[in-house]
Order: sequence, then C-alpha cells, then structure tokens
Amino acid sequence: MQRRRFTPHHTFDQRLSAERARIEAELEKTNPGPQRDKLMRKLRQLDAASQISEWASSPGLKAPK
Repeated sequence: MQRRRFTPHHTFDQRLSAERARIEAELEKTNPGPQRDKLMRKLRQLDAASQISEWASSPGLKAPK
C-alpha cells in the first residue's frame, strides 16, 4: 500500500502567522478567565515555535561533517 503524501499549500511560518492572528482576534473578544488563559498559553507556544523555526533555518546552522 502506497502512502499518500501531504503537500502543504502554505509554509510553516505562514501557518504560524495565520494562527497567531486568529488567536489575537479571539483574545480581543474574550473576557478574563480560563478560556483567555488558554489562548494566552497557545500564543506563547506559537512564539516559541516561531523562534525555534527561525533558529533552525538560520544560515549559521550547519549540518555536521
């Protein structure tokens, strides 16, 4: 059985940015409480993912020889 390959239509950074914008818009409508805390946590996770992605794609990072 041959596996179907997933071809992303957007880059990882584009998906992170879109998700960040969606969460920020939702945060504006959310009152303080557990739901807002959950959204803030997700926002921090997206920031960390963005930083890791930036670090991993930096030109200074080289493969071992």
